Amino acid sequence: MPFFTQDLRNAIKSLEQYRARAISPHHERYSFPFFSGTYFSYRKIDVRRVVSIATAVNKSPSYLDVGCGYGDFLKRVRELLPGAEGMERDASIFYSLGIEKQDYIVISDAHWIDKRYDVIFVAWMEPGQDYRDPIAKSTDVIITTLDQGISLSAEFDGHGFDCVAHWRTPSWEDVNIEIMNKFYTKMSGDKRAELARMRGAHNLWYAYARPHVAVRVKNALQAQLAQEDPRDRYDFESVLDECGFGYLQKLENPAASEPLWQVNFD
Repeated sequence: MPFFTQDLRNAIKSLEQYRARAISPHHERYSFPFFSGTYFSYRKIDVRRVVSIATAVNKSPSYLDVGCGYGDFLKRVRELLPGAEGMERDASIFYSLGIEKQDYIVISDAHWIDKRYDVIFVAWMEPGQDYRDPIAKSTDVIITTLDQGISLSAEFDGHGFDCVAHWRTPSWEDVNIEIMNKFYTKMSGDKRAELARMRGAHNLWYAYARPHVAVRVKNALQAQLAQEDPRDRYDFESVLDECGFGYLQKLENPAASEPLWQVNFD
């Protein structure tokens, strides 16, 4: 549902207060993901995986990020795919606060996609909203990232797509909990260590493809993994490491059994 202007202004005020006492300039992207980050956490390797899939379909692929918000992840993708576009349904997040909307972001929703794209990226669907049919009609490759158990309408099994691969990362909330426990409370080290053993990672990434392009997508992702270098990273990735969400780290929580960022092929 659209945000109320006063709610947005109150949130901005809270962010300004947070910045005044924040220990790291990177913490706000997880504590205030709406304004400063995304509802999922990511590394540069995630961006490169997405781009490798897109360029496997077309050397100069068309790419749409549905529900892109202010375009944090999209901006990173555009560094490698300059023609990538975004779609955000709520104009108020820009205009009510005087925030500049980039030309590559259109105000609309997925029911009104009016052309085909080589790849569509879907990071979030509001509860009660289901755009799977119009998205499925508009592409042969879909990449989704969803909060486990919440955004299940972002799963495209049964819409003519094969699930080619998936991997797990922490959600913004997973990271925010660790940030608060580690840096902004007076919790004892023993208590923090006890809670860390229950640490979860609830964000799931899926790469879907129509059967006729599924092999290309799989091969491209495998080739990308073979040359993946976690040392090539964004500066904010240090927060993920500090909070116990390292690259290929296995959590003690049995609910997240596979190592983080490990790609599993279906």
